Amino acid sequence: MTESKDTAVIPMAISGIDVMRGVGAVRAKGFWADAWERVLKRPGAIFGMCWIGVIAFFAVFGPIVANAHPLTLVRVGAGDTVVREWPLFANLTPTDWALLIGCFVGLPWIFIGPRSLTRAQRLGIFVVAALQVGFTIVIAGAIVGWAQDPSRAEWVKAFARSGAGPWTIIGVVSLLFAFAGAWIPTVDSRRVRVAAAVLALLVGWGLSGASGGATLINFERYLEDEQSGAIREVTWTLIPWSPQYSRSDMVAIAPGERIADVDRLAQFKGTSFGARRVLLGTDALGGDVLSQMLWACRLSISIGLVSTGISVVIGVTMGAIMGYFGGKVDMILFRIVEIFMAVPVLFLLIVAAGVLPRDTYVMMAIIGCFSWTGAARFTRAEFMKLRNQDFVQAAKATGLPLRAILFRHMLPNGVTPVLVDASFAIAAAISIEATLSYLGLGPDGQASWGKLLSSATAATGTFVWWLAVFPGIAIFLSVLSYNMLGEAMRDAIDPKLRKAAH
Repeated sequence: MTESKDTAVIPMAISGIDVMRGVGAVRAKGFWADAWERVLKRPGAIFGMCWIGVIAFFAVFGPIVANAHPLTLVRVGAGDTVVREWPLFANLTPTDWALLIGCFVGLPWIFIGPRSLTRAQRLGIFVVAALQVGFTIVIAGAIVGWAQDPSRAEWVKAFARSGAGPWTIIGVVSLLFAFAGAWIPTVDSRRVRVAAAVLALLVGWGLSGASGGATLINFERYLEDEQSGAIREVTWTLIPWSPQYSRSDMVAIAPGERIADVDRLAQFKGTSFGARRVLLGTDALGGDVLSQMLWACRLSISIGLVSTGISVVIGVTMGAIMGYFGGKVDMILFRIVEIFMAVPVLFLLIVAAGVLPRDTYVMMAIIGCFSWTGAARFTRAEFMKLRNQDFVQAAKATGLPLRAILFRHMLPNGVTPVLVDASFAIAAAISIEATLSYLGLGPDGQASWGKLLSSATAATGTFVWWLAVFPGIAIFLSVLSYNMLGEAMRDAIDPKLRKAAH
């Protein structure tokens, strides 16, 4: 390239030999890099990612931002001895700690981890380790709770309530999931997989056995100790309310009202708590709306991601088998797909709420196990196009196992429609959860946007505008964000839509 006096750039002629050598050639972008760049050009997609990021932030840090346990306090003991306590961190649940560890350790591992592994491999290791820790916490907690139930046999209760019983149960569960985590081929190196599985085992085992997590219903003991002088230097969180805490004399307080100015709460005067405001008001039961809004972010995003993850795994597996084999296998399995397509998921969840525990995990499982048909149909269509391609025939000729042909070679070339459909599926799952909670059939004991929305007129008999506006805006923006992101991904991936846009 040559440059004139007026800084105009004049193209320099090159020979055919230089062209063959690649002189002046610009390296083409990869498919995903090009698609991601096109997504970032859409203002709607950027807005959607920003809102999803806000939800994800409060899903992780909600218990620290909004909690009725003080961050720290100084307690005066016998003989004027001073002891500093950390009530909030002592009462975080294993799930709270796992999310914090994943945020501060897992994310740096993905982006600035060892360069001997690709970013995709680091992401795969992180996802498998996160699933291992999550399953360990959930399954081990469920088994320990089941064994400690008063209706169990005496020897079972005695073992589960002994000092070593819960640790033993958690250890066995952790070991089983560690074997499963080490078996999943995230990387070729078995040593790396085993090391990641052992580390996840220690994290899941330690968090399940050592974390607190007692639900705080009444925090007035802190205020009483502060008034009596037993506690001093109390440091509250930004929003010193827990979503479970409610009072009958705090019903429907308007947004922005100061606690010390409310006659019904005069007993809070004279404490470090008295100057606080209820920024978004209180609900029909006397609970703080803002704390419930923030804690509900975790329920919303977990319902969407986990249920969609289950549906994608089932749908991709079924669709891959149908598309690869075709014929009778395709005909039989597609009849199963049609059966599941005919099942109304919302009505099934309503029925399940009456006969099964109203639990988050039950809701996730039902939504995931009955909403996989879209992923199956998309995967089937892509695999039918790919099964006669040369690279698939070459993989067959080399004797690769069916698992490697389907999921290592064919799936990366046919997964794009599934990813787009997954974005819309997450939005649908959030809508279903909000609908169930609005009907009073959501998970027990958990804050939910739909539950707040239902209390706008349910108990007070009058319309409380802040109970309709704030949860309604959160639901609307969440569903809109996932839909806009899905549309941007669809337009960036589909070459026909890209050509039509030009």
